[in-house]
Amino acid sequence: MNDTKKQTIESLAERTKRGEISRRQFAQLAGLVLAGTPMLLRSTGAFAETKGLVLVNWGGDAITAYDAAYGQAFTKDTGIPVKMDGSGPTEGAIAAQFKSGAPTWDLVDVDPFSAITLGGQGMLEPIDYKVVDKSKMRPGFGWEYAASTYFFSYVIAYDSQKFGSNAPTGMADFFDVKKFPGKRSLYKWGVSSWEAALLADGVAPASLYPLDLKRAHDKIAAFKENVVSYWGGGAESQSVLLNGEASMAIVWSTRASLIEQDSGGQIKFIWDQGLISPGALAVLKNNPGGKDAAMKFIASTQDPQKELVMFDKLGQGPANPAADALIPADKKRINPVDPENMKKQIALDMDWYAKNYGAALDEYTKIISA
Repeated sequence: MNDTKKQTIESLAERTKRGEISRRQFAQLAGLVLAGTPMLLRSTGAFAETKGLVLVNWGGDAITAYDAAYGQAFTKDTGIPVKMDGSGPTEGAIAAQFKSGAPTWDLVDVDPFSAITLGGQGMLEPIDYKVVDKSKMRPGFGWEYAASTYFFSYVIAYDSQKFGSNAPTGMADFFDVKKFPGKRSLYKWGVSSWEAALLADGVAPASLYPLDLKRAHDKIAAFKENVVSYWGGGAESQSVLLNGEASMAIVWSTRASLIEQDSGGQIKFIWDQGLISPGALAVLKNNPGGKDAAMKFIASTQDPQKELVMFDKLGQGPANPAADALIPADKKRINPVDPENMKKQIALDMDWYAKNYGAALDEYTKIISA
């Protein structure tokens, strides 16, 4: 083994560490340099395995969908492994990861309002828009600490066998157990529950924000006896309807389409008074896999074909408008950002949530736990 080969290998290894070349490129180039002397791979500390990335989402079907659409392709292109973790990146859990001083998470599927809050507290990396392309997003959906990667809605899903042709038409019906008997399920983390309660109480969509939390909480408290569960993740929301515990639930549209499919069409959902929200990816400050690799991963998710895979597998509305034209006509009805569906819905106010969510959630949690 001559010194020139060794120096070249060490130089390639340093470039890999800095993210200038991928592990896959390194292996190819090193193979050419070594020309039949692979033992050097084990003998120089420069060949330590590149750290992978951990992407934390909301579990269930999302784990396999993210891996199929994004994880496997990113690993193939860069050599960087991506592990999916479905434990749920709540605002509190992300903060706990950061405050531990040794986070094990890299990327989080986060509500943009949580990213605004956590980023402002120095817990998230600013998105590098030299790497992530804002022109591949819908205007206004790229924040300082989070990049829009999809859209979803909070919608009413219901058991059509129990109601027959008498389908609900909005949040007032959700809260009406005389007209629509049976138990209900609401979101454990508050988002959508406040809006649903106010809409049911007669507040006009255009007058929702700023939310009247006292009015909402009074409505929710009075309705508690009809709520069988407060779901915290996507898998829970699916099971509460599929196992018949609830006749109606407010769930993510991404899961509603799966529930409809898994129930053979028995569980249906409506867009009327749905609450549309952007999903986003954020990067923990001091993440173990490195900021640069994480930003490259976010950029890789902007490919319209990959977003189409996510739509097919999870019903996520594409963040990149270029993907809209790829959605087949017979699938547009499950796309939250399709114009026909959009016009029936109300957009969540991210700025209101960024300023008020923590205190609102504390009060909501006390009510539903009492």
